[in-house]
Amino acid sequence: MDEWSEAVDAITEAADRLREAERSGKPCAPVRELLTRKDAGTGYAVQEINTRRALSDGRRLVGRKIGLTSQVVQRQLGVDQPDFGMLFADMAYADGLPIPTERFLQPKAEAELALVLGQDLSGGPFTVADVIRAVDFVLPAIEIVDSRIAGWDITLVDTIADNASSGAFVLGNTPVGLRGLDLRLAGMTMTSRGKEVSTGAGAACLGHPLNAAVWLADALGGTGYPLRAGDIVLTGALGPMVPVAAGDVFEAHIDGVGSVRAVFQ
Repeated sequence: MDEWSEAVDAITEAADRLREAERSGKPCAPVRELLTRKDAGTGYAVQEINTRRALSDGRRLVGRKIGLTSQVVQRQLGVDQPDFGMLFADMAYADGLPIPTERFLQPKAEAELALVLGQDLSGGPFTVADVIRAVDFVLPAIEIVDSRIAGWDITLVDTIADNASSGAFVLGNTPVGLRGLDLRLAGMTMTSRGKEVSTGAGAACLGHPLNAAVWLADALGGTGYPLRAGDIVLTGALGPMVPVAAGDVFEAHIDGVGSVRAVFQ
């Protein structure tokens, strides 16, 4: 077996391991142990296999999530840029309605700003003005991040391969236009049962959530999955993520944007 064939087999094996962990509900060992190259490109090659499988199973792509937007987390993983994962329609839950906790393996909640596009962003490179023009409205969001890898024992290649550790998401129901909003200064508070559990602001997301969106548009613009009108973009955590358990109720409020609740059963 030549080196290329061996690498392809390892990438497929890593995708199989993650898919089985999701199917069985049993976390798996890190996939990095299977891979010769442990870089972002290899992680996305693994992610792509399971993206194609999901689409062939009839799942509908509705957007992307951006991860690793915190400089602290980037330093922890030894990287200097974010990553992305796919959002499918069956990952969306309604504001305030029950979310089945058993769907997840090791869930955590984080508050974010979601951008919903009104125009395609294909080609590129893009400017922040291009992205502003393409955004139809903003919503508050709670992302439920999850890892198929036991104990969240992840490196960069592990989390990218695992669809950027995506789980599910909840969007608020009141759209807000960008005009007049300074998302960099938008303060966020997330509470659980009246207790503050996470705080932050838009500046925590690559200095400004629109910076993250520009990065994503550039990363995807020349691929087979450019951002399209109607897509949801979760721009990245505004504060620390919080472990989730059945019975938890999280409410995130973002100044100027509104509130959203995630209710776990």
